Amino acid sequence: MGNPIYLALDLPRLDAAEALARRVRGHVGGLKLGLEFFCAHGHHGVHEIAKLGLPLFLDLKLHDIPNTVAAAMQAIHVLEPAIVTVHASGGRAMMEDAKAAAGEHCKVVAVTVLTSLDARDLQRTGVCSEPHEQVLRLAELARAAGLDGIVCSGQEIAAVRTAWKNGFFVVPGLRPANGNGSNGGNGHNPNNHGDQKRTVTPREARNAGASVLVIGRPISRAEDPVAAARAIEATL
Repeated sequence: MGNPIYLALDLPRLDAAEALARRVRGHVGGLKLGLEFFCAHGHHGVHEIAKLGLPLFLDLKLHDIPNTVAAAMQAIHVLEPAIVTVHASGGRAMMEDAKAAAGEHCKVVAVTVLTSLDARDLQRTGVCSEPHEQVLRLAELARAAGLDGIVCSGQEIAAVRTAWKNGFFVVPGLRPANGNGSNGGNGHNPNNHGDQKRTVTPREARNAGASVLVIGRPISRAEDPVAAARAIEATL
């Protein structure tokens, strides 16, 4: 693929999302529409963003019984997404049904461990493994289920790629080396990670084997989103 950057358009207003996407579309390879966007704007909003002509990533993180997830996948066929997410913790049968119900040209990828979680968070949910170990376990389950790839942090991508050489790997939770983050500032601030706990830079993730780099606040909340997008693109 060309530019691996997918801009996260997690904005509550459709006009603001469209305006931002138009401004930076020459410096990103696709657009990620998450749960906030989809709940606010539904199919109509996705159709409007699709008019910009960039591949769409529907980050819906589907997680339910297999039949329900398959039905949901069928319901979004008309939107022609390039990528859709499901939760790996939904199990192998759910992932198999999701892939079977997906469009021919749609990549189905499994969310492993959210980048907002660390080992302590996992323990509180009853998972005693470290995030790295849990990601590898769920990645193998997703591969066995026939999915195209997974979503994981940049800290795990190299290990996963060793075991799944032809996988498609989506990495969120990225923060540029200059410290640009959720507050829109341009100064160096290594702690400016917002609610993300397992972060790397876009260049580090790409070097480790990421297929797609999901970047939101470092671009969307920057004082100059175009300059921010160009600066990140230049590091790749």
